[in-house]
Amino acid sequence: MSHETDTIAAIATPPGIGGIGVVRISGPGAGRIAQQIFRPSGRHEILQSHRLYHGDAVCPETGAVLDECLAAVMSAPNSYTGEDSLEISCHGGPVVLESVLRAAVSAGARPAGPGEFTKRAFLNNRLDLAQAEAVAELIHARTERGARYALNQLKGGLSEEIERQMSVVLDVLALVEAELDFAGDGAEPALLSGLPERITSCAGKLTCLAETYRQGRAFSAGIRIVLAGKPNVGKSSLLNRLAGEHRAIVTPIPGTTRDFIEQAVTIEGIPVVLTDTAGIREPRDEIEREGIGFVRDKIAAADLVIVLLDGSADIAPEDAEILQTCLQQPFLVAVNKSDLPRRLDEAALRAEIAGAPCLWISAKTGEGIEGLQKAIRRAALAGADDPRAEVVVTNLRHKLAMGTAAAFLSRAAEGIQQKRPPELVAQDMRDALTSLEDIMGATSPEEVLDRIFSRFCIGK
Repeated sequence: MSHETDTIAAIATPPGIGGIGVVRISGPGAGRIAQQIFRPSGRHEILQSHRLYHGDAVCPETGAVLDECLAAVMSAPNSYTGEDSLEISCHGGPVVLESVLRAAVSAGARPAGPGEFTKRAFLNNRLDLAQAEAVAELIHARTERGARYALNQLKGGLSEEIERQMSVVLDVLALVEAELDFAGDGAEPALLSGLPERITSCAGKLTCLAETYRQGRAFSAGIRIVLAGKPNVGKSSLLNRLAGEHRAIVTPIPGTTRDFIEQAVTIEGIPVVLTDTAGIREPRDEIEREGIGFVRDKIAAADLVIVLLDGSADIAPEDAEILQTCLQQPFLVAVNKSDLPRRLDEAALRAEIAGAPCLWISAKTGEGIEGLQKAIRRAALAGADDPRAEVVVTNLRHKLAMGTAAAFLSRAAEGIQQKRPPELVAQDMRDALTSLEDIMGATSPEEVLDRIFSRFCIGK
């Protein structure tokens, strides 16, 4: 059945026990279902839109009272989904909520799938796709900055910026099409004069916007940091220090950590998942060999690697191997045990690490930890941190689409300068426009939409 003919229902609040829980119903049958499962207090034969009514949720078959509740009917198109909707606010116990949901299903609704309410809002043109995706990001925001970025996107901040650049692309495309139409009639070549600059400016703005992704992702989704080093170098001690609690076992025995230990923390306002790994050394048995292989996989998938070295000892072959492993990705070096006499040759180390940040710390005493936290923030943001920015890209799909559009635009500008056939320039402009439309959902196929909304929670 289509969203135009069927009615969906779901519990819209998180599982568990709470003061209030909400059952949400949307679709053409919402008004009829309201008459069957909600009995208002007083004399209200017709529930008016956008008013809150006190009453009882009841079983449609028996009339038995399920809960004392509040109900609001919202008539199309002035609802979240753009459809007739009903929201029943019950007591927040799972038994109560499930009974009200069953009553809605008995009255003709069907259980909603993940993200189906927001998908209907998109299909009914209440939200474009960028705004719809912002709903999920706002729900999952882990920092105030991340929530602010998501809310701005939900309010249309990103969409407005994309629409401005689409308008430029359309204007330029119209001129290129005019050149095509009149090329055989002695048209003035001046039609294309000044267009490369306009196109390049548009491509530059899209590129700059795409580059905010690092900042946006750091504050919204957070980053994954892997602690890597040889055994007994202090990885577990550092995890405990950064976490502010005793999370990992610390002993003087090399190889204590055999499994991965992960800890979610906030460092300098950025959500971080720290992974403490087994020490990398020549494996002594098959189990250790497999564990070290897993460590290398974790390093390869990390957003940032902190390589720990022992400042009280010379650089060992294992240290050099770990550093070599990390050269192809973001990493920084923390030289631990600064509370002990220094033996590590820092000049030789800096020659090995290709300009990566290097800090001396003591996981035991806390010396240098504040500086390490600031270095983590700088690495996570890659120098892109504008606290005043409102339109910030937090979605990889959007970043990639902007990058693709900018590449097509750059090729179009180059094509005009090199006097390529206008047909080729026009096609590049159309491809750029399609990439930008994908962000808004204008050209997204059904399977793409299904994949996007499947990541939403049920009830939203």
